Amino acid sequence: MSEAATRQWISPKQAETVQSLVEAALDELRAGGYEGLTVRNVARRAGVAPATAYNYFSSKDHLVAEVFSRRLQGLAEPASDDRWTPAERVAAALDEFARHVSAEPALAQACTVAMLGTDPEVRRLREQIGAQMHHRVATAAGDAVDPGAVAAIDLIVAGALVNAGMGHMSYDDLGSILADATARVLAGGV
Repeated sequence: MSEAATRQWISPKQAETVQSLVEAALDELRAGGYEGLTVRNVARRAGVAPATAYNYFSSKDHLVAEVFSRRLQGLAEPASDDRWTPAERVAAALDEFARHVSAEPALAQACTVAMLGTDPEVRRLREQIGAQMHHRVATAAGDAVDPGAVAAIDLIVAGALVNAGMGHMSYDDLGSILADATARVLAGGV
């Protein structure tokens, strides 16, 4: 049995169904954005009954958060090359994340709404995603960087994602904005 970050332990066959739903959700987001996304449409695109989709995903916000979490899990581990400064390592890790986000703007924008949901499954995934992002930043920064600086960068990343999701900045600019902010925080210039 394997866990697919859904609400339950699932068999390999069920994991295939969940993966089909995740892929269909991304296709639906690309086609119609968050507003056009429904669990029913995702189920139809995946070739399963809506009741089957609801067995794995409690809401469209849960589904969107799951898609984002899986994409984040697919990122390579941040570099730990000591020839780079902590700011350079963190900037590189966040740039990879930013390129990943900007490649799927419909998903990123949907996450701005979905991640604020009160669904317990969304809350769990929000915490998991936050932990994944913190791990990326902390790993890239290394042990010599003050944990308070890492926490500040975590907040900057979250704020930048919300600002991009609200249209106040471009997802394409996310990497350079995060690199500049990281450099300032790690240089003590906040």
